[in-house]
Amino acid sequence: MGIRYLKTCAALEGQVGAEDAETLQHWLQAHARPAVNLAKCEHLHAAVLQVLLALRPRLVKPPADPWLALALQPPGR
Repeated sequence: MGIRYLKTCAALEGQVGAEDAETLQHWLQAHARPAVNLAKCEHLHAAVLQVLLALRPRLVKPPADPWLALALQPPGR
């Protein structure tokens, strides 16, 4: 599926590939309070994970995968 860009957040759904990383980066940087919804994300490429870790958008809904949810928690938690 990829990424759906909504008014309030970017919804990462299904398999999110490397080709989505740059667009996601630009979208996150263009918004004052960027947010992502990972509830329907099944897998994301390491490049997308790097964008999320670098820019730390607010998580509207965490991913179902426990390892990924832990990796995306804010530092210090």
